[in-house]
Amino acid sequence: MEKAPLLELDRLEVVLGGRPVLTGLTGRLAGRVVGLLGPNGAGKTTLLATLLGFHSPAGGTARLVGRDIRTERAELRPRLGYMPESDAFIAHLTAVRYVRLMAELSGLPPEAALERAHETLFYVGLGEARYRRLDTYSLGMKQLAKLAQAIAHGPEVLLLDEPTNGLDPTARLRMLRLIREIAETGVRIVVSSHLLRDVEAVCDEVLILKGGRVAACHDLAAERLANRAFVELELLEPNEAFAEQAAALGCEVAVVGSGRLKLVLPDEVRVRDLYLLADRLGVSFRRLDCTRDSLQDIFLRAMEEPDGRL
Repeated sequence: MEKAPLLELDRLEVVLGGRPVLTGLTGRLAGRVVGLLGPNGAGKTTLLATLLGFHSPAGGTARLVGRDIRTERAELRPRLGYMPESDAFIAHLTAVRYVRLMAELSGLPPEAALERAHETLFYVGLGEARYRRLDTYSLGMKQLAKLAQAIAHGPEVLLLDEPTNGLDPTARLRMLRLIREIAETGVRIVVSSHLLRDVEAVCDEVLILKGGRVAACHDLAAERLANRAFVELELLEPNEAFAEQAAALGCEVAVVGSGRLKLVLPDEVRVRDLYLLADRLGVSFRRLDCTRDSLQDIFLRAMEEPDGRL
């Protein structure tokens, strides 16, 4: 049986304080780990809060793993785990008491909640510190404790808001490794972050927001599989035959100026083939740059579009 998409947005609208914050969000993301990107104020945290049921849609709806956030909220809530960006600890609690409490609030009976608290704290690397008070923890340890409480009740979907925020390089890599490991167990994950490299490291798909609208919806896994090369070149002198012959090789070709071209190379064509073609036609290159599309390129293009759409 085919799995339901992780996240479906159907013209979702959210209004807070009389001001539209999310407008007409539409998209379908079926990946195992979905990244949520955008500049500050783009609506990332508002979208997560809406998916959790903290805000009611003013229009449209959204579905997590096939369940509607409007009509199936009670059924959906126990299946969600949430790691907030801000600390939400209870003063003077030890880590194990805190995680046990959160697991009980998520529906586990007390004995099972205590067992799961110990298991998850050991899993994230806090086993030796589980009896310490949370207010004595370092920033990295607090982030791990927030992750532990989010997974203690065995959620189907995990919503992570800035999980690597403020972490040093070692702690950041540990957090990214844990996210990948959790995803491999079958848990579906939405990661909100402003760090492109972290999203690129763990996510299969990405949703980019700008000004409360969808700026781009991109399949990173397909992009990695295609691994297409992007070439910008400038000929010493304009030559129409070169563009025609490059297209005949299977390249996508766009002429962007006198003697300037942009090409997308298919798998079977290499940059070396362009040099061979130029040699046959007696063409010389003034400049040739070859890159592979990255999440940074995708993000910057989305931000440059005036209406927030690719």
